Amino acid sequence: MALLYPRLLAGQAKPLHQQYKEMPLPDLAEHVAYRHESAVYVATGGDRITETQLRDLRTLVLETAKRAGFPEEPSRAARARFDLDLAALLHGKMDLMPAEAASGDVWAFLALILLPDVAYWRYPRPPGDRVVASDLTRHVFGRLWWRAHLVRDSAAPEPYAALDILGEAAFDQIYARRKALGGSPHLVRNILHAWAAVDLHGLPEREVLRDFLKRLLRLAPFVIFEALDDSELRAELSAVAEESVAALQTDEPQSADSETAPTSASSAEQARGPEPEPPLAQRPAAAHTPVPPTSRLTSLELCAGAGGLALGLEYAGFDPALLIDNRPVALDTLRLNRPSWHLREDDLSTLAPQSLAEEHALQSLDLISGGLPRVKAAAAVSRERGNDHELAVLEATLDLTRILRPRALLIENVPDLITSEAYAPLREHIQEELAASGYHPLWFVLNAAHYGVPQFRKQGILLAFANAGAAKAFQIPPRSPEPAATVGQALGPSMAARGWPGVAEWAALASEVAPTLVGGSWDRGGADLGPTGSKRAWARMGVDGGTVANEVPDPDFVWNPSLGRDGMMALTVEQTALLQGFPKDWSFAGRKTARYRQVGHASPPPVGEALGRAIIAALSAA
Repeated sequence: MALLYPRLLAGQAKPLHQQYKEMPLPDLAEHVAYRHESAVYVATGGDRITETQLRDLRTLVLETAKRAGFPEEPSRAARARFDLDLAALLHGKMDLMPAEAASGDVWAFLALILLPDVAYWRYPRPPGDRVVASDLTRHVFGRLWWRAHLVRDSAAPEPYAALDILGEAAFDQIYARRKALGGSPHLVRNILHAWAAVDLHGLPEREVLRDFLKRLLRLAPFVIFEALDDSELRAELSAVAEESVAALQTDEPQSADSETAPTSASSAEQARGPEPEPPLAQRPAAAHTPVPPTSRLTSLELCAGAGGLALGLEYAGFDPALLIDNRPVALDTLRLNRPSWHLREDDLSTLAPQSLAEEHALQSLDLISGGLPRVKAAAAVSRERGNDHELAVLEATLDLTRILRPRALLIENVPDLITSEAYAPLREHIQEELAASGYHPLWFVLNAAHYGVPQFRKQGILLAFANAGAAKAFQIPPRSPEPAATVGQALGPSMAARGWPGVAEWAALASEVAPTLVGGSWDRGGADLGPTGSKRAWARMGVDGGTVANEVPDPDFVWNPSLGRDGMMALTVEQTALLQGFPKDWSFAGRKTARYRQVGHASPPPVGEALGRAIIAALSAA
C-alpha cells in the first residue's frame, strides 16, 4: 500500500530554511523531528506513514550519508556516489506514488523536519530550492527520487543500474524536458540504454546530448514512443543519436536548431515523411544566422528576468548553463519559452557565491552575464555591502566572477554607472576588484535604437575579459546600417489585428522610435509606460502612456487625441515587448502588471546579440 507523507507548506518551510542555513550540523541534528504542527496530509490514496516508519527511513538515509563521510565534508566523488545510492534508497523504500512525489511540500518536510542535518550537509548554505522544493529538479531529495523513478527497470537484475549512465547535469537535460520526454519512464530508460552504446567520436557528451534531445523533441509529435517496444525504441533512439554525432562531426548547421530538417536516419523516420520546422520560440528568427553547435559557448545568466539578454546571447552563440532570478514569475516566463534552460530561484544579495563552485556545468564558463538591478547613486558613493540590495547584487556578481573565472563578464546597468561623476567611486571600486581578480574591464554606453530596436534606450555596459588580448581585440558592436523602425511601423500590424480602421492615420503620427520603456517598481503602482516626460512623448504619438491595455483597438474605437487620454489608445503588453525587440511568440507569465514589469525591466535581445557576437569575436582573436 502506498504511503502518505506529511507536507510542509511553503509558508512554514521558507522561514525554517532562513533559520537553518547558518546553523552548524550538530545544531541541525537537534531540530530533527517526526512530526510538525503545521504539516498537513492530502488524500491522494494510501495510509499515513507512521512515526516508526519515518524513524526507519531516517536511519537508512543516515547510514548512506555516513558511508559518504557524514558529518565531514565529502569529496566530489563521495557526493556523486551518495546521490546515486540515495536515489535508489528513496525510491525503493519510501513507497511513494508519483502523485505524492510530485508535491514539493512532501520533500520540504523531509529536508527541513526529518533530515535537515543530511540536507544541509549535502548542500551547505543551500539556495531555497534545494530544500523548500520550489523546483523538484533541484531539491536535495526530490530530484533523486524522480531520477530513480524514471530509470528503474523492474525486469533487470539491478533495477537502478541505469543511474550510473549519465551524470546529474546530463540527466537534468532530459528531466528539464519532462513534459515532452522526461515524464515517460519507458522513454527515459531506453534513452539511457541507447546512450550507453553511443560512440561520441571524441565530441563533448553535453553537446551531443543537447542536440540529440532537441531532435527527439521534434519527433515527439509524430512518434508514439510508448507504443514501441524496447528493441524498436532503442533502435530508433540509437539512429537519432548517431545522426547527432554525424552532424556535429561535420560542423554543419543541420542540427535540431537549424531550420533544415534532420537527415533521415532510419526506416521509421522515412515512413513519417519530412519533419516540420521547430516552433519559432525554439529557434532564432530567420534574420539570425544559426551558430554551429560545436562553436557554441556557455554562460551563467544572473538576474535573468524575462530572458531578454539571455535570448540575445543565445542568438549570438551562447547556451546558458544556468539562469538565476529571485522572482518566480520571471522563472515561469523562462519556462514557457525555453523549457530546456536550467533555472534557479535565488536572490544574489544573499547567495553564497561559493555554493555555485561545485556546479559541474559552471566550472568552465565562457561568460557571466546579467542585466543587474539599477544601482542607486547614493549607494554607489557609500559602497557598503548590504546597505543597498542593488549594490549587494553587484558585489555578488564580482565575487562569482572571481570564484568561477569565466573568460568574460558582461553587466548591463544604467548609463550613469559609466558616465556620471556620482558613480566615480563605485567605478573605481569595481575596477580595483576586477583587476585584483585578473580581469581587464571596458566601459561604454549603447543605445538600443542603433541596433534595430524601435526604442530610444541607453544602456551602460561593463565588459571585462580574463585575457588582456581579448580586451584589446574587443570592438564595440557596429551600429545597424538601417534606422530603427518607428512606433507606427513596429506596431502597425498589431494595431490593425482587430480591424481598427484608423491604423494608417495613427501610424503616420507615430513617426518616431519609442521613448524608453520603464518597468517601474515591483512593490507599488500599476503598469504605465514611464515617468511624466515619457507620457508626454507618448501623447504626441496619440498613445496613452498612463496605462497598459488588455487588447488592441476594435473597429468601433474612435481615436481623437484632442480629447486627452479618453481619445487615445494604450499599448498592450505584447506590443511593448515588440518595442523591446522580443520575438512575437515570446510569452510572458503572470497577470498584466507583472507581465509589463518584466518587459519594462528587460534588456533588448538585439543588443544582447550584438554584444554576444562582439564578445565571441574578441575571445576568438585572443
